[in-house]
Amino acid sequence: MSIKVLLIEDEKNLADMIAFFLDEEGYITERVHHPREALHLFSQFQPDIVVTDLMLPEIDGNELVDSFRQHSTVPVLMISASTMLNDRLRALHNGADDFLCKPFSLKELDARIKALLRRSIITYQDKPVKENQPSEMTGHISVNEYRRTLFVDSVEIDVTHIEFEIMKELYRNPGKVFTRNELMDRIKGSERAYLDRTIDVHISSLRKKIEPDPKNPRFIKTVWGTGYKYMV
Repeated sequence: MSIKVLLIEDEKNLADMIAFFLDEEGYITERVHHPREALHLFSQFQPDIVVTDLMLPEIDGNELVDSFRQHSTVPVLMISASTMLNDRLRALHNGADDFLCKPFSLKELDARIKALLRRSIITYQDKPVKENQPSEMTGHISVNEYRRTLFVDSVEIDVTHIEFEIMKELYRNPGKVFTRNELMDRIKGSERAYLDRTIDVHISSLRKKIEPDPKNPRFIKTVWGTGYKYMV
């Protein structure tokens, strides 16, 4: 499966050049020129890594990273024409994982992306899986489709294939109400052979793993008479 890169760069020519290079290297690249577009696209595209400029219109790169960090641990590579040490330190302190000064070699950009992805995989593998979820969970949920992993508060949660597929669909569409049939169609397509109540069983199991209080769910809400929805 190809790695998905969200590129946020307001200099169109540079963005086009970087996107073309990344596409040629086999990445799936979505590029946006305005940070508000990035905020809208982030949850839909589910990138494996974000490459963002520091100096952006209206919302700078640090604010953007802060917004991403509220919901995701996705690796972030900050790029900037600034060579000031304070700018680099601020970006790293605010949640960026690496900082690359312009002008840079596209080969170096590729190497930095690969290094961040390797580092993130090692970090996730080193984190223990909680057998019993504590009641004090704050509940920052993130889903990484490339690695097929689910995290709560940056801790990997052990879920089944079906549970992951359900969570993936809900997470992609916050606020959208899914009927049981819609969820089964998304998961199994035309080959599905389950009764409606099976979805309820998987949802119940998933809630026990991700909800601070499964009896009073905060994230996966029941819409009575219809189905379920995911609330951020």
